[in-house]
Amino acid sequence: MDRDYYIFSSGRLKRKDNTIYFIDEQGSKRSLPIEQTSKIHIFGEVDFNTKLLNYLSQYGLMLNIYNYYGFYSGTYYTRKKNVSGFLIVNQAMHYNYDDKRLYLAKQFIDSAVHHILRNLRNYKDTGNYIEKIQVEREKVLNVNYIDELMGAEGRIRKIYYQAFNIILKNGFEFKKREKRPPTDPINALISFGNSLMYTTVLGEIYKTQLDPTISFLHQPSTKRFSLSLDIAEIFKPLIIDPIIFSLINNRRIKSQDFDIEEGICFLNEDGRKKFISEYEKKLVVTIKHRSLKRKVSYRMFIRLECYKLIKHFIDDKRYKPLKAWW
Repeated sequence: MDRDYYIFSSGRLKRKDNTIYFIDEQGSKRSLPIEQTSKIHIFGEVDFNTKLLNYLSQYGLMLNIYNYYGFYSGTYYTRKKNVSGFLIVNQAMHYNYDDKRLYLAKQFIDSAVHHILRNLRNYKDTGNYIEKIQVEREKVLNVNYIDELMGAEGRIRKIYYQAFNIILKNGFEFKKREKRPPTDPINALISFGNSLMYTTVLGEIYKTQLDPTISFLHQPSTKRFSLSLDIAEIFKPLIIDPIIFSLINNRRIKSQDFDIEEGICFLNEDGRKKFISEYEKKLVVTIKHRSLKRKVSYRMFIRLECYKLIKHFIDDKRYKPLKAWW
């Protein structure tokens, strides 16, 4: 099974013969099982050279880089081998036609809202928020433009985040969503979790013939893999938010797991390790798939979403997003 490898310390990542090693500042050496690794996540200050990158390219291994605060900076994305010109043409066509693009954008948001409501139903005294979101959900299904859709999605998120103070315990409070930069622990957790989800989705897209730069809800741009943002909308409330609730309410994440510097709140190394541990556990949890009649992991559900989009683009089967039934 492919796994992700996380590096928190500073040091050097190097290749020797057919093995990759990480050597930290104290000289301790650890080998990476290259054939069982799909992605490397670097949170520390790590040196490496083109010899290493060329070797990673042979295995299609992705290198995700995070900044000092633990937020995603970029990806070394090796030359894509699994490509299809026919699919890319059709994927682009679904962006160029407004009705086709709007259909997909609505599906991503409707799935996200389904999972948001699913989260709220797990907690008492959230009925008022559920009712307000359901009203906005009807608007989502009836909008005619992407801008209207994004506006409705923004209102839904605002209502949802207001409910966090009912869900969260142990002295943690959430005033409002702040992304750039996060200024409190809840915003720091959301931003960190969303970064992990973005790179996970990108990794699953990479294993298919989809082009990660052609998106539908988010505007394609020259500086991001915006299809990852689209698909991540489905999985953030399904995976990231429950992890945040669990970590806080079960006292596994505490105030000492955060640092604040120059007004920026971020998880320190201990906090990141705790979050990533729960995240990796969640990704391997399996659910009996209703159509496939076999157990499927949360990670595989992300790839299945990619496959469903491919079928939609080639007119094999109309896209219907994941809506958790369990």
